[in-house]
Amino acid sequence: MRFDVHTHAFHPKVASKVIDSLYSHYGIHPVGVGTIEDLLPHIRTAGLDRAVVHSAATDPSQVIPVNNWAIHLQKTYPEIIAFGSMHVEFGNIEAELDRIETQGIKGLKFHNDFQGFRMDDPRFYNLMEIIGDRFILMFHVGSSLPPEENPSCPVKMAKLEEMFPQSTMIAAHMGGYRYWDLACDNLAGTDIYVDTSSSLPFISKEQFMHFYDKHDKKKILFGSDYPIFDPKDTLDLLKVKIGLKDGQVEELLTNATRLFA
Repeated sequence: MRFDVHTHAFHPKVASKVIDSLYSHYGIHPVGVGTIEDLLPHIRTAGLDRAVVHSAATDPSQVIPVNNWAIHLQKTYPEIIAFGSMHVEFGNIEAELDRIETQGIKGLKFHNDFQGFRMDDPRFYNLMEIIGDRFILMFHVGSSLPPEENPSCPVKMAKLEEMFPQSTMIAAHMGGYRYWDLACDNLAGTDIYVDTSSSLPFISKEQFMHFYDKHDKKKILFGSDYPIFDPKDTLDLLKVKIGLKDGQVEELLTNATRLFA
């Protein structure tokens, strides 16, 4: 199975607002409209079989709606694996984790930069203790801020993996958006998975290959970050800009098969 492990598909009532917000925050015109009906053709055009869809609850009141949306997507579309989310200030964490696990949700997405708590927040450490090894955890990592000022960075990510080695973690954006040298120094060679989302248009070939050569190849996953970027365009960058061979690209596309077995 060929996976895109990092995509987004929003409820139709909010999709256009989210697209506007993404452009305002990142200054990048998204290639898609952010709906499931738009995501699926992009996945098929790229020759992929499955897409992992992520949403992050930016405040406690969003936890249940975000998780309900993930459950709906996963039950409705066989191509989709949907991650839920959790917030450190949510009132009944364990019961909600039980609920979504029973409904077949395999992972949780955290975007500490948007959710209002740092990766090194003691409240987040407590949440990680509660989660344990029950879910695969996808983390947004990185920013244009100095690492010490940012809620997420490769140094904090490495510390998180050290403190919670039982957890399966994915550091998005090749370990840290705009922090690729720091990601190589702190994450390459660890047990953390990384994905290629929102990195290939910006990372140099040398930076990519430095990380690639130091890391376990089975722990590098293909991700596009649709609707910001297109899966097929992301594949083309791996081949043309980075210069990976067909077999190397295929490995990145299929590594998630074991992860989601």
